[in-house]
Amino acid sequence: MLLKEGDSAPAFTLPGAGGETLSLAALSGKKIVLYFYPKDDTSGCTKEAIEFNALRDKFAKAGASIVGMSPDSAKSHDKFRTKYELAFPLAADETKETLSAYGVWVEKSMYGRKYMGVERSTFLIGADGKIAKIWRKVKVPGHAEAVLAAAQGL
Repeated sequence: MLLKEGDSAPAFTLPGAGGETLSLAALSGKKIVLYFYPKDDTSGCTKEAIEFNALRDKFAKAGASIVGMSPDSAKSHDKFRTKYELAFPLAADETKETLSAYGVWVEKSMYGRKYMGVERSTFLIGADGKIAKIWRKVKVPGHAEAVLAAAQGL
């Protein structure tokens, strides 16, 4: 069953870059931009991370924290954050439990071959822990600005 706007955001506690532990509970009481991406240091994922990073001060002014999540390891996230000087946390969901809970671990197809992967998606979670807005099958150009506008209006 796919999550919809108004649903409670599924809880998670996951390792992050720099040895930190990231949890939804620790971020409660503020808006959260939780974006899911397929793989560290690939072209689309890098562009998306850089766009969110460039707007982080505006997200902070809107009272929103940014968290990126992929099935990569915390060690991979460390390298990715350092290489692109990302100033927001990246959660490592190697078990794919949280990815599945949010409905973003899906069957994909490329050149007729089917495989499981992350559907690039973003969830704007309100301070009350409810999902305020969902973007699925995200196209990177302009996406961070659209999420910022929604966060500012929440």
